[in-house]
Amino acid sequence: MSLLARPGGPEGGSNADLLCEPADPHRPGATLLGARVPRLEDDALLTGRGRFVDDIHLPGLLQAAFVRSPHAHAVIRSIDASAARAAPGVHAVFSYDDLRPHLVTDRLVVGLPSSHYKQDHHRPVLAADETVHVGEPIVIVLADDRYLAEDAATLVDIDFDPLPAVSDCRAALATDAPLVHRESPHNLLAEFDMTYGDVERAFTDAAHVFHESFWQHRGGSHSIECRGCVAQHDALEDRTTLWTSTQMPHAAMRVICEMLGLHENQIRVATPDVGGGFGPKLVTYPEEVCVTLAARLVGRPVKWIEDRREHFIATTQERDQYWDTAIAVDAQGRVLGLRGEIVHDHGAYTARGINLPHNSAENVPLGYEVPHYAMQVKVALTNKVPVTPVRGAGHPQGTFVMERLLDRVARELKLDRAEVRRRNLVPATSMPYRTQLKARGGQWVTLDSGDFPKCMSEALERADWVGFPARQARARTDGRHLGIGLSNFVKGTGRGPFESVTVRIGSSGKVHVYAGAAAMGQGTRTMLAQIVAEQLGRDLSNITVTTGDTAATAMGLGGSNSRQTVVAGSSAHVAATKVRAKLLQVAATLLKATEHELDIEATEVVVVGQPARRVAFGVVARSLAGIAGYSLPGGVSAGLEATEQVVLDDMAFANGTAVVELEVDVETGGVRIHRIVFVHDSGRLINPLIVEGQLAGGIAHGVGNALFEWMGFDENAQPVTTNLGEYLLVTSTEMPRMELYHQESPTPINPIGVKGVGECGVIPMTPAIMSALEDALAPFAVRINQTPITPAQLYALIAEGRAK
Repeated sequence: MSLLARPGGPEGGSNADLLCEPADPHRPGATLLGARVPRLEDDALLTGRGRFVDDIHLPGLLQAAFVRSPHAHAVIRSIDASAARAAPGVHAVFSYDDLRPHLVTDRLVVGLPSSHYKQDHHRPVLAADETVHVGEPIVIVLADDRYLAEDAATLVDIDFDPLPAVSDCRAALATDAPLVHRESPHNLLAEFDMTYGDVERAFTDAAHVFHESFWQHRGGSHSIECRGCVAQHDALEDRTTLWTSTQMPHAAMRVICEMLGLHENQIRVATPDVGGGFGPKLVTYPEEVCVTLAARLVGRPVKWIEDRREHFIATTQERDQYWDTAIAVDAQGRVLGLRGEIVHDHGAYTARGINLPHNSAENVPLGYEVPHYAMQVKVALTNKVPVTPVRGAGHPQGTFVMERLLDRVARELKLDRAEVRRRNLVPATSMPYRTQLKARGGQWVTLDSGDFPKCMSEALERADWVGFPARQARARTDGRHLGIGLSNFVKGTGRGPFESVTVRIGSSGKVHVYAGAAAMGQGTRTMLAQIVAEQLGRDLSNITVTTGDTAATAMGLGGSNSRQTVVAGSSAHVAATKVRAKLLQVAATLLKATEHELDIEATEVVVVGQPARRVAFGVVARSLAGIAGYSLPGGVSAGLEATEQVVLDDMAFANGTAVVELEVDVETGGVRIHRIVFVHDSGRLINPLIVEGQLAGGIAHGVGNALFEWMGFDENAQPVTTNLGEYLLVTSTEMPRMELYHQESPTPINPIGVKGVGECGVIPMTPAIMSALEDALAPFAVRINQTPITPAQLYALIAEGRAK
């Protein structure tokens, strides 16, 4: 059972540390910001009153099933759906030819802009004459229930002409490789360099140069809730509502409007409760477009819920990446330069862009003083599921490479692994530290705040790094192989440019918050309520929060890049501050007092020292609602609300250190993690309880990436891990004690000093675990340059070491 230790608490705390009483807003000097407030979302979720997409039931609802490609690459010669259309309970069967007359464009053009593309490959609404990966949707079937729809889908007769497929992204770049798309000139989708300084000179002058190659394998997100959506068309209003499990409802609305030739008032996209996102749900998918259009065509609500096998073959994944790298250091182990090449598996289509390899290349030198750097990146098409972010979005891969290279330096120079890092970390005195890197938007990458050496020192102390060799030696006398490893990380969070938030006090006196942010289980409602309540009475019960609804908020970006607290939280803070100022101004007129004499208590404005003189929020709001022929009080504008989009072009960089202690069974290759110490800095903490939950989830995801999650494809690009018996996820029995500690260096780039945290836990885990594995298996000279690593692979490495 995992344990989360509170900062400053005993090393052997208990799960009771996670239980806390609600903050008392009436305590003198009390503040909600930084309070361990229980999540407002949890009551409904824990009592079965959550509403997810599959919980939406509408009169006349039809269920959809998709016919998907069984081939990694094939020509579609013909589609005969006559038998499916005649099947019992079937109401419609649509192929590409059926939908095309109702579309302005047949492609989901969603890739992030870049000048590095050499060709464009956008996903079609349905495959028409060529299919390029297993799982690509070809036909949608609508029936009275899912069982009938699935039965009818098996009756659709598709004549395929299989074509050669390419599975390995390195092989895809060969001049004689099969083409992923038959009309493409080649399989190179994009190519770019990330370079600064004089790398050649750095390597020429270096005392030591070390080369390493790395393979970071494909994995998925596997949220507990798969994708799904329900569409309903209202002919009276000529508006279609799509409820969908997405991280970016506004983006989905725009894509659907563009493809169907509709305007913004004709499509509403809303998110009910979302059972996890982790990256792939930030993408708009063909299924969402098909379901929306199908509902409009048949005039009845349509639901589609993805099953787990579909999730394996149709929901976007992340990686593979192959790296060839070299690091140049001086005699003391200080980094002089780093260079290399990356081949990145893009999959068959562009579903997000080339941000993943860009993030990976950018993240390698972050946190360390690397004066010269050059990374060449090639993005290759393959006949596999398209690639988009999964928790971390390329940053864990860059961190893995840098940290493993530093381990190599330490080993070759016979230095302590922590000491090599200490000599190269960016010091706190250099903050803000402008690197020589540029973000994808062209801004200089500037580390805004933090004390990286202090984070590492605290993690090492709490993990008893200095005392570990003695523990390891005692274990080895008993035939046990213990190891310890560490990794630092730096992660840009809060990617802008903005998130829209409206704060409104209604005539009921309730404070309503509407945000373009999208909640997906990370406590967004609680976070926004805390920030707004801090300005408006500190009564969380008086706050309502609406997120992820394009009808409630005109503009929004949604959830990704650990951004919601940074961007939405900043806008909420500024909007609430403006509403507070107006509330006090009008209340002063109503109470015949000055604003300086007033304070806010729960849902009322009171005259300090005269408790009988008070006015409720609702009274103030109603005074600003207007009465025909009468002036508004105080000469102010109508309404008691403010809308803000705080623009943040620069990111806030979180950082931290993970230390892992584990044991390897050398007779089986089995790994047991005993302890994880994690010290992090994500700026000002709005709610430590939520922060710890996000860190714990990220750490578990990282353990899975290191030891369990393997998305397999054979040489013909056929997926070979399509269920959770073959693709392993970490469970509670594999998770060790987690000791989480906080440092706070408020960022100066946003008004509340916060940094993101949602992805931080995952980023340092794979290099820390691999470092610990090599330490445990040092007697066998085991070297690990890939992730994940399986027990069978470990056993083979151990056997190879024994044979030497």
